[in-house]
Amino acid sequence: MSDTHAETVAYVRETMLPPEPPPLAETGAIKWLRENLFSGPLNIVLTLIGLGIVWLVASIVGPWLVHGVWNANSMAECRQIIAETWGQGTDGACFAIIKHRWNQFLFGFYPQTLYWRPVLAFGLLFLALAPVLFADSERARRIVLGLAVVLTLLVASLLGAGGAVLLAAALVMLGWSALIETRPGWSLLATLVYPFIAVWLLWGGSLWGEIAALAGFVIGFIVWRLLVVRFGLLAFALGVVAAVAWWLVAAGPLTSSLAGVLPLRLQPVSSDQFGGFVLSITIGVAGIALSLPAGIILALARRSDLPVIKMLAVMFIEFIRGVPLITLLFVASLLLNYFLPPGTNFDIILRVIIMVTLFASAYMAEVIRGGLAALPKGQYEAADALGLDYWKAQRLIILPQALKISIPGIVSTFIGMFKDTTLVVFVGLFDPLKAMADTIRASFEWKGAYWEPYIFVGAIFFILCFGMSRYSMYLERRLKRDHR
Repeated sequence: MSDTHAETVAYVRETMLPPEPPPLAETGAIKWLRENLFSGPLNIVLTLIGLGIVWLVASIVGPWLVHGVWNANSMAECRQIIAETWGQGTDGACFAIIKHRWNQFLFGFYPQTLYWRPVLAFGLLFLALAPVLFADSERARRIVLGLAVVLTLLVASLLGAGGAVLLAAALVMLGWSALIETRPGWSLLATLVYPFIAVWLLWGGSLWGEIAALAGFVIGFIVWRLLVVRFGLLAFALGVVAAVAWWLVAAGPLTSSLAGVLPLRLQPVSSDQFGGFVLSITIGVAGIALSLPAGIILALARRSDLPVIKMLAVMFIEFIRGVPLITLLFVASLLLNYFLPPGTNFDIILRVIIMVTLFASAYMAEVIRGGLAALPKGQYEAADALGLDYWKAQRLIILPQALKISIPGIVSTFIGMFKDTTLVVFVGLFDPLKAMADTIRASFEWKGAYWEPYIFVGAIFFILCFGMSRYSMYLERRLKRDHR
């Protein structure tokens, strides 16, 4: 063993030097700029051109925004204030139209005294989604529940909800939140009941009608559960028959009798009074909730080994994907009544929801089919080796993996469908983007306002769509879709 000591070796340092900061070119903003904006001659030229375009747009739009007016009673008063403040010939935005008519952009022609009803329906939506979207994240779930309860009650009070309404809403929301935290299984049943509560809040009328509609689904489910062991798939058909028989034969008379004894009733609101974002969110949420399960069924049917089922699924998907949405909306508005019995009053919003759902489900089916095709064959073979039947294999092994793979495409379809709700303007409904803007600009006071409504509506659409996009990214990280 050598007797050499560290003290006798010239090149061994006895003290440690303090750490030095990394070079500026290898960290921070300089590194990001060099790698992303100035990494090569072409990238440098494109960056300079982009900066020039941004400067040009900012030099034109910036002064127009800076000269904006928020306090005025008409377009003429806006222009007068801009001229007096910034000089003759100066252009500026008249955001006073947003301040005066924000309620029409949001609620359309919904009765002003009933604004609390759409607000409460929208707040309860977050409570219905919390046990589904945030089941595994206690912190995120509690933040969503807290914000939903506080903001819903605050906005409802600001919009004129009475004390009794606020008290009842607070009790319902707090009780539902406690149910989500203490009994997650029961909270999923409350989520299934939410659509009927939302319909009652938005359209009003007797609550017994929604209870009778819900009872039909319960009867169909009970019949299916009792007969599924003995009859298999036939039990599902028998459950559907039982539910339809209930709705056609017993629901109407029973509803009338119960309404006469105990009238649980809200002031009715017709569909022609819907408009703005209340209309878009109603159609969008209904389409999203219905198109996902329909798309899953269509995707499984298209990959079925049964030729008839596969052919029907292919025909439906390819036909819907080959027809523009606006054509389906015209069918819903003009032609659907011709296929119904005379005197049938089929609500226009319901017709639009059906067509939007059919349209979105065809695209959803292709997205999910891509996820199914991406799974290795060994997953299917493993399900067979475990002795699982078709439906158990799909529910426990195949679909959970396929849906994780399909998350980006699913959310992209949702966002596209939500933005497509503005096309309802072509069937006479007042969407927030064009119909409400044209209606407001038609008044003498705001004639000449053009860009301001589009900026306001576009900002709200961006917030909602960006929120869906960010949630999909959060969901991908939580599910570890890349299997790292």
